[in-house]
Amino acid sequence: MKKVFGLIGYPLDHSWSPSYFQQQFQVHGLPDHRYQLFPLKTLNDFLPLLDNIPDLCGLNVTIPYKETIIPCLDESDPRAAEIGAVNTILIRGSGPNRTLTGHNTDAEGFLRSADFSGHQSALIFGTGGASRAVCYALQKMGIRCTLVSRSGTLRKAISYKDLDDEMMSTHTLIINATPIGMYPDEGPPPPIPYHLINSHHFLYDLVYNPEETHFLKEGLKRGARIQSGLKMLHLQAELSFELFMGREPGS
Repeated sequence: MKKVFGLIGYPLDHSWSPSYFQQQFQVHGLPDHRYQLFPLKTLNDFLPLLDNIPDLCGLNVTIPYKETIIPCLDESDPRAAEIGAVNTILIRGSGPNRTLTGHNTDAEGFLRSADFSGHQSALIFGTGGASRAVCYALQKMGIRCTLVSRSGTLRKAISYKDLDDEMMSTHTLIINATPIGMYPDEGPPPPIPYHLINSHHFLYDLVYNPEETHFLKEGLKRGARIQSGLKMLHLQAELSFELFMGREPGS
C-alpha cells in the first residue's frame, strides 16, 4: 500500500530530509513509501494538503510552524504538549475519521547529541519551537536556562545587550536555536560579547549548514568547545522515522 510522508515549512529549498527518508525506505525494503517537500506559505494550506493527498501518513514540521501547527492537530503526546512545539505529525485515517497527533523528537535528539555534563546554566538564543525543545531537554538534566532574543520581551527572554561579564561567566553552555548563520544567508553571528568566551564554554549551534558557522568560529578562536546541529538533525530524524514506522522511538 502506498504511503506518503513529507516535510512542511517555508522555505524548504535546502532541506536534506527527502534524501534521508528515501534512503531509509530503501534500506528497510519499503518501495511503496515516498517522502516529499510541501512548502506552505501559510497554514491555511495545511488542511487542503491533507485532503488532496489521502495517502499522507506522516509529516515533519520545520520553521516557522513548529508552534503554530498545534491548534490544527487533534492531540499531542505529553512531551510535545509540555514543550509547546511539534516537529512530527502522525496521520491516522482519512477524511472525517482522520486523526492528527503531534510529537516532538527535537528534545530527545538534542539530548542525545552531546555530553552537557559539567554545565549548570545555559544561554539559549531564540524563543521559537527549537528553543522550547532545547530548554525542555536541558531542564530535565537540571541545567538552568536563560532565553535571549533581540527584543528581550518574548517568553521572559533577556536581550543580547544584557549579556555582561557575570552572565557570560556563569552561563558556560551557549546555544544558538535561531536560523542565524544558516546557508545561504550566513551573515554575522549572534551579537554577543565574544571576547568573554573562553575554554570553559561550550558553544552549540542548531544550524547544520554550514557545519561551522561564524558563531562557532568565534568560539573556536577563543578555545571553546563547539558543535554544530548536524548530529542532532540526524538523531531527531531517526526518532521521527521510528514514529513513522509505528514504533516507539528507541525501542
